[in-house]
Amino acid sequence: MQANLVNFIRVLRSHEMRVSPAETLDAFAVTAALGYADRDLLRDGLAMTLAKTAEEESIFLQCFERYFGHVPPDLSRTALPPAADRVMEAPDLEDDSATDPASTLRLAARDDAALRALLAKPVMRDLVTNDRTELSLAINRAAQSVGLRQIEVFTQKGQFTRRMLDALGEEHLRRAIIELERRDSPVLPLVQRYRDILREQVRDRVEREYLLQAAGKTRQFMDAILSQTRLNAIEHRYLHRVHDLVRKMARKLAARHSRRRRRVQRGQLDMARTLRGAMAHDGVLFNTCWRGVRRNRPQILALCDVSGSVAAYAKFLLLFLYSLQDVLPKVRSFAFSSHLGEVSRLFAENPVEKAIELAHRQYGGATDYGASLRDFATLAMRDIDRDTSVIILGDARNNRGDPRLDLLRDIHRRARRVIWLNPESRRAWGTGDSDMLRYQSACHFSAECNNLRQLERIVDQLLKSTG
Repeated sequence: MQANLVNFIRVLRSHEMRVSPAETLDAFAVTAALGYADRDLLRDGLAMTLAKTAEEESIFLQCFERYFGHVPPDLSRTALPPAADRVMEAPDLEDDSATDPASTLRLAARDDAALRALLAKPVMRDLVTNDRTELSLAINRAAQSVGLRQIEVFTQKGQFTRRMLDALGEEHLRRAIIELERRDSPVLPLVQRYRDILREQVRDRVEREYLLQAAGKTRQFMDAILSQTRLNAIEHRYLHRVHDLVRKMARKLAARHSRRRRRVQRGQLDMARTLRGAMAHDGVLFNTCWRGVRRNRPQILALCDVSGSVAAYAKFLLLFLYSLQDVLPKVRSFAFSSHLGEVSRLFAENPVEKAIELAHRQYGGATDYGASLRDFATLAMRDIDRDTSVIILGDARNNRGDPRLDLLRDIHRRARRVIWLNPESRRAWGTGDSDMLRYQSACHFSAECNNLRQLERIVDQLLKSTG
């Protein structure tokens, strides 16, 4: 049972539920205290120990039902196939006990050595005697022996089913059925029925393990693929998964770079710590605990090219930045193509996705980096200081216009850092109408950024530097 609990926790982790080693030890303590006899009590105890949010509780309950909720079937209710009634015509098989399938097989095995040998096999004995516990344990041992926990894709279900049947000794059933079919035995349909029951149980076991193991692994595999795919190449039907992936990355970075609270003598009352400290004094609040948040002065100015060639990249950069509002310092957003304007108000008044759509609609068009830098200098140049980080997302293709490199150099002198993210491959920088190599000389950092993995890494570094 301890091994089962460890595997169950592994399943929870594959479904993106956070379970620490300490919580695993707590789960062992809970199972030792509650036992396994009362399934509902065990479920509630483990849920209180492992689930920390409503979302995690939902994942836990779903996985618990799939993992522990299987009830072996009652094989005693197996119907006697019509063809097997012919065995009752024999004078020596008129006993009333022969009216159930198990008795029918035992009576028929009196004069059939092959059938007697089959009934001596453990798996057949469990099927005939309706020993559901032993059959379930045998199937679990077969699953462990063939490594069923490694199942990852649905195409492996048939492969693992066949391996488990071989481990259970199903070949004895196949041979017996061939022999009974050759002799046109009246109990042939009954033996075939038991074979079908065994296959059904094994297929059900494989299906349950697939839902437990492969569902989480498939999601992780898809996330890995999507995070490394160019954002403008992702099909529309996967966009909702990409949005979820962006939010998940943002939550991970937010947890990693969250503001640390420190003990102070004034500020916001830390009620939880104050009450815990008062327990030693019968609840009297002798000592009050305060907490304060270090105020971050830095700000981020994000300039996003929303022309057709790079609009998808700008959308996900803005989605990433605004999903980190609790961690990032003040973010001001600017969208541009032929001209530039601030769109921070759109994000304050609308959901992120709607604000991005409005920004694309308002500032889309042919690209003019020179005019856009001039508009930016007019709107925000005086707000740039040594605590400001400027992020520019664009391919630097200026349609052979004036790049106004002087303005970018002025921004470079004023800002703490200027970061240029270019969706194009580095090999394309400086080719055709690209001014990237010229702009690169006025940036503190420039990088190719066309997928979520690269974007996550760059935002992570940005958070470290602004923390």
